[in-house]
Amino acid sequence: MRNISSNKSYDPLRILFCGSDKFSIASLRALDHARKTDTEQVASLDVVCRPEKPVQRHLRAVREVPIAAVARELGLQLHKIDTFTGWTPPTRHEAPINLIVTVSFGLRVPARILGSAKYGGLNVHPSLLPEFPGPAPLHHTLLADRKTTGVTLQTLHPNKMDGGKILAQTPYPGIEHRAETVEDLQALTAQLGANMLIQSLKNGVFVPPLHEVGWYAGNSTLEDFTHATKIGPKERHLDWATWSADEILRRQRIIGPLWNMAKTSTQGNTGERKEVKRIIWDDGLQRLEEECHLFPAIGQPIIVGLHGPAQKIYMRTCDGNVLVARKFKVEGGATAEAFHAAKRNGLAPIPKGLDKPTELPHDFLAFHLPLT
Repeated sequence: MRNISSNKSYDPLRILFCGSDKFSIASLRALDHARKTDTEQVASLDVVCRPEKPVQRHLRAVREVPIAAVARELGLQLHKIDTFTGWTPPTRHEAPINLIVTVSFGLRVPARILGSAKYGGLNVHPSLLPEFPGPAPLHHTLLADRKTTGVTLQTLHPNKMDGGKILAQTPYPGIEHRAETVEDLQALTAQLGANMLIQSLKNGVFVPPLHEVGWYAGNSTLEDFTHATKIGPKERHLDWATWSADEILRRQRIIGPLWNMAKTSTQGNTGERKEVKRIIWDDGLQRLEEECHLFPAIGQPIIVGLHGPAQKIYMRTCDGNVLVARKFKVEGGATAEAFHAAKRNGLAPIPKGLDKPTELPHDFLAFHLPLT
């Protein structure tokens, strides 16, 4: 870890910790251990998280952020807020909170609250800032196929996310890792971040005067670095024209099921209804290892094994490989086997009244068009 070691003295810390997920839980547990073993360093610890959010279809269920259960387990005071507007941090030991710590929180702490804390605020971020600032650094590290990673401790800027002074950081170019999923990379960086936070508190790096220790040392501008934007639907939109098989499988592994658009045709009460809908590969795509003697167009699904017990969908990638799926889902419907999903949505030339794939003259059937 790179920081400025010192013998700076400071008051016992009354910390307001803001977090949400497994990455932040590691830092919370480390702070709680310090609270229980060294009250001269950490006198009190309050936890802030966001309230439960509706999840699943029709928003009938709610899900609590993981850190809430951990806060209760540790016997810590928990505050659930979705905005800092009108909210005031608690007092502890007849004194105000004097340090704000955020780890994977998602809300900007306003200047009003930062200014009320004697030592301001700190943030643990899982990248070598200024590379990958933003809400999804772990995803973007893996999407960029980076083989090294690290963590950064920065001050909280009152007006912008990930814009504070870097007080401690994994030495550049970071540590090598073999993580292939966000979960694996999160587990690695979470412990690195927790250790960095505790050591930095012991060193008093947050006590003025503050020393900037970032690896880039001001030689670059933020425009030179990739912003780790939130992962949304557009990042999952599979591009058959430019994505290699490796890229497709890497994205699926990192950000979940991918999707395409296709022209569908269904029968309703008023006749034929044509729509463009999403085809969601929620059952997963895999590389076809055996030799393929069918040559569909790039991104055009072809269903094989129609006369046998196990249907498969073959799709050729732009680099000449073939990916295979067994099922898929059309937007608004349920996951189904290839033949039935294609027939129900008019995706392939299946005669009306034909209900069994074994009735087709051939053992394979291509979609009308490549997917977009």
